[in-house]
Order: sequence, then C-alpha cells, then structure tokens
Amino acid sequence: MSKNTSLNIVLVHPQIPNNTGNIGRLCVGCNAKLHLVKPLGFEITDTRVKRAGLDYWKDLDITIHESFDDLLGLIKDQERMFLLSARADKSIYQTKFKEGDWLLFGKEAEGLSAKIQEKYTNQLRTIPFPGPIRSFNLGNAVAMVIGECLRQFDL
Repeated sequence: MSKNTSLNIVLVHPQIPNNTGNIGRLCVGCNAKLHLVKPLGFEITDTRVKRAGLDYWKDLDITIHESFDDLLGLIKDQERMFLLSARADKSIYQTKFKEGDWLLFGKEAEGLSAKIQEKYTNQLRTIPFPGPIRSFNLGNAVAMVIGECLRQFDL
C-alpha cells in the first residue's frame, strides 16, 4: 500500500489477545488502521497482545471504540463497510474494494452478532472455502481479505 493508503480493519469484541496482536502487526505492514470495539476479551496491556505484535505495536494506528454505535458514528459512507461472515452469500472476490474501506470482523467464537448481520445484509461478504470447516482463524481471515484488497489496488 502507498504511504497514504489505508484500510480500516475493525475487530468487534475480539476475544483472543494473540489474534489481535498478530492483526495489529499485519495492519502496520499494510498501512491499515486497526479499530477495536469493546467489550474486549482481554486488556490491551496484555503481554500476549504485544508479544504477537512484536516490536511493531508502537507503530500501530489504533482506535478503541466504546461501542458498535460509536464506531458507526465515525463511518461517513456505510456502503463502504463490509462485514465478514461465513454465512454471507457474496464472496470477497465478487467485491470491488476501495482504499479507505471498512472491513469488519466479529469475535472469534461467534463472528458478528445476528443483529448486526441482519441490519447490513447487503454488505455481508464471505471468504469461500471448499473444505469441511465452519470458518477460518480470525488472523488468517483478516490477512486473506487484506491480501485481496492489495491485489485489487495493484500493489
């Protein structure tokens, strides 16, 4: 990504500090901004978060939101908000991403709540997988979607 280019990666109620640290490191490497929506399943000071992010955590552009509604207040064009769900019908590969898009991921054990998914059905996207699994690991899913965005941005 160019220096001024950014994606907004949103973790709604993340539970596993190592995943969040790993995703933070990925965001630094891709000039993406990380947004965390409370409640979190850990303290941001948790050494596991920082250990997974290694020495890159200090370079992370991160905002912590008190609630999902607080996050929504920041997003000017909610049509550029894509919610990842194993239950979505439309694939990330059928989506034309733009720099500055918002990519939302739910908590590890459950994904995004049914209430959120029902409100934004047109913006649900999935990562297709042919194997017999329910979903991908959160860190892997974020990496795959960012990778598709970077491919589309021709970087």
